[in-house]
Amino acid sequence: MKFADGFAREFKDAVTPRAALLVIGVLALQLLFIASYVGALHNPKPKDVPFGVVAPAPAAARQAEQQLSKLPGSPLDPRVVADERTARQQIMDRKIDGALVLNPQGTTDTLLVASGGGTVLASALETLATEVDGAQQRTVKTVDVAPASPQDFDGLSAFYLVVGWCVGGYLCASIMSISAGSKPASPQRALIRLGAMALVAIAGGLGGSLIIGDSILGALPGSFWALTGLGALVTFAVGAITLALEELTGVVGIGLAVLLIVVAGNPSAGGAFPLPMLPPFWQAIGPWLPPGAGTWAARSIAYFDGNDVTKSLLVLSAWAVAGVAVTLLVSSLREKKRGGGTHRRREGGASHVGVAS
Repeated sequence: MKFADGFAREFKDAVTPRAALLVIGVLALQLLFIASYVGALHNPKPKDVPFGVVAPAPAAARQAEQQLSKLPGSPLDPRVVADERTARQQIMDRKIDGALVLNPQGTTDTLLVASGGGTVLASALETLATEVDGAQQRTVKTVDVAPASPQDFDGLSAFYLVVGWCVGGYLCASIMSISAGSKPASPQRALIRLGAMALVAIAGGLGGSLIIGDSILGALPGSFWALTGLGALVTFAVGAITLALEELTGVVGIGLAVLLIVVAGNPSAGGAFPLPMLPPFWQAIGPWLPPGAGTWAARSIAYFDGNDVTKSLLVLSAWAVAGVAVTLLVSSLREKKRGGGTHRRREGGASHVGVAS
């Protein structure tokens, strides 16, 4: 009996209600991680891929467009494009992911792809075009308009680069909070943390671009300074939003940051499989989360002359601004509340002394 009572007391001390809730939260994150990654990546297939159709005769182009739009499972979202030059430009502008240029004077058509946007998608388009042309006794010649670097296997380097920046952002923010014993930050301390986060972001952007560039790995082409700026923005945005979540919820904010960036953001980023190959839910949320916005922008800088990055940069900037605003606002409101409470206690104490005297 004494042993049972002692064990019960020890168990109660070892597993507090707060610890139990945190463990349940970790278990929920674990299961959500599995569901998110497997749900997004277990059965990739192209769906409504923006795709151009080029033919000298408008009637032939429209006929091909209708044929491609009726493929089982709707893998393509075809649209007629004026000519091959326009199709190439639209691929570089990231308006379409590929195009089929029909050759009425021969039996070989030309497929335009961009493996820099994801080699898996480029291969899927080649397979589709080969099947469609093969059914009509025709063949396809593939031309890669924006080829991925030979050192960039499956076009994954941009994704892993952005993942590294994201990890740096939320880990740095988490460490700054934990090192203070998870104490809520005063406005001054919050500002210092944000300033430190900005310095870390700049260092992370420089370091990541240096490692992945020609001077070390040579895995990703593109402007060194553009990638550096992107890395600083990604790191700071993730760090700022993590600090904001910690200000709102304490140590639970670290778990919320992992949920947002790792569980929801990474599988929907279009890294392993580009966005048109993801299920609708992940395809919808990906561009609005830091990993997806960062991956899109990094690939655009590396392979598409920096085209079509405005939306991604605005998304990252919005996360950064929201993180800074919430962090400073919550710490300021808490400081005012704490100051008001101290003032009332002092007034109460003075009144009590007066009565006693």
